[in-house]
Amino acid sequence: MIKPRSDLRPNTADYENLPLVTANGFREYDARWLLGKEINLLGIQALGLGLGTYLHALGVAPRIVTGHDYREYSLSVKQALMLGLMRAGCQVHDIGLALSPVAYYAQFALDCPAVAMVTASHNENGWTGVKMGAARPLTFGPDEINALKKIVLEGLGQERPGGSCITVPDMREQYLGAVTKGHKLSRPIKVIAACGNGTAGAFAPEALRRIGAEVIGMDTELDFTFPKYNPNPEDMEMLHSMGAAVKAEGADLCLGFDGDGDRCGVVDDRGREIFADKIGVMLARDLSARHPNAQFVVDVKSTGLYLTDPVLKKNGVKTDYWKTGHSYIKRRTAELKALAGFEKSGHFFFNPPIGLGYDDAIVAAIQVLEMLDRAGPGAKLSGLYDGLPQSFGSPTMAPFCPDDKKYAVVDAMTAEYAALKEAGTKLLGQNIASIVTVNGVRVTLEDGTWGLVRASSNKPSLVVVVESPASEAQMRAMFADLDQRLSRHPEVGEYDQKI
Repeated sequence: MIKPRSDLRPNTADYENLPLVTANGFREYDARWLLGKEINLLGIQALGLGLGTYLHALGVAPRIVTGHDYREYSLSVKQALMLGLMRAGCQVHDIGLALSPVAYYAQFALDCPAVAMVTASHNENGWTGVKMGAARPLTFGPDEINALKKIVLEGLGQERPGGSCITVPDMREQYLGAVTKGHKLSRPIKVIAACGNGTAGAFAPEALRRIGAEVIGMDTELDFTFPKYNPNPEDMEMLHSMGAAVKAEGADLCLGFDGDGDRCGVVDDRGREIFADKIGVMLARDLSARHPNAQFVVDVKSTGLYLTDPVLKKNGVKTDYWKTGHSYIKRRTAELKALAGFEKSGHFFFNPPIGLGYDDAIVAAIQVLEMLDRAGPGAKLSGLYDGLPQSFGSPTMAPFCPDDKKYAVVDAMTAEYAALKEAGTKLLGQNIASIVTVNGVRVTLEDGTWGLVRASSNKPSLVVVVESPASEAQMRAMFADLDQRLSRHPEVGEYDQKI
């Protein structure tokens, strides 16, 4: 294998003959690059050869599912990846255009241990990436990604005979049949399926119709230019559009899907955006009523209601706060044999008997609709939401910070808040009740107000979230404290959005 380089430039002879792969594309739990600038198609081939080599080293049968999302270049990227996998002696089962959860489902349906889904998820056009796994339903975490990174960047990929490709033409229908089987609403809930012109438009509306919902499609036509906005149901622009659509159509709710269909966003019948961690609390209430003493896993960006909600306490719920990231929460949910895992970004993980353990926005959407259906004929999602204890939370905010600087900034913030707690210094006039450092730093005050700063796992940015059960003013004060401390670090730039 030719050792990849990081200094190649487009429109040169070397760029057409040598693999370009930059180290920064290997993230904590997947791989993402700017196509052309940070990786070329020969670099994607090198990644495939490296992944196939790694599967052999793991002792995993070299049978792997591949799929791609709907971007102008994703098919070409996938074909380059497949060529590398076949050079490594892998039997590739290509399912074509797909959502990430469809690829994960195909691992079970086709009895393939491994998966390589070509997707940049919700990243802007220009990005490409691969979500990988070798032990269903899990995807790679830092250990596996770092091992793969070494193989690829050091040119350690090994060619083997026996590589082949099998085209699977009907995985969409297999998947839709599987996720809708046994699900039927008792009433035709009127739901808007918002797909942002991403891949989910070819899957989600049909799935919801099959369970008896009255579905109104919103931006369901596939268009890889994303003419309105990126399909990202955590972004306020998409959420605001979803809210406006609910009011215009008189719908019961709107369900939004991201670019590769593994995240779901929710807007209620009043047009209010409900962040996914609050939807998780509502689902936990519903599920724990039927599964007493249920265990759940949530990420550190999530609301504190999982520990304080009286209904969850009554139902004997146990909740574990864990590292943000789909691979982390997926693995932790499997390790604890939890009924479900919830992530504020909109990843929902359901173990049997509900799901197969991986994140699937369509399975989550069906659970939301069934929760509303079980609440009774006249039940409204707004009523379920208003029934939660009040809290004031921010969206997930992402101030720019270079990849090679962001972890140092988080370390500095962690040390700063730890020193305040150690000295007994008050913050916003209160004692610091706890500091959680499992993933960045989450600072909680006596009244339950908390703020989080962590490094983004997939972009050059930090992640900032704040919440207060006391008041909106207290929530904003917590943000102001975090923001002014971050402003002392010149490497921290503009936010993508603010409260």
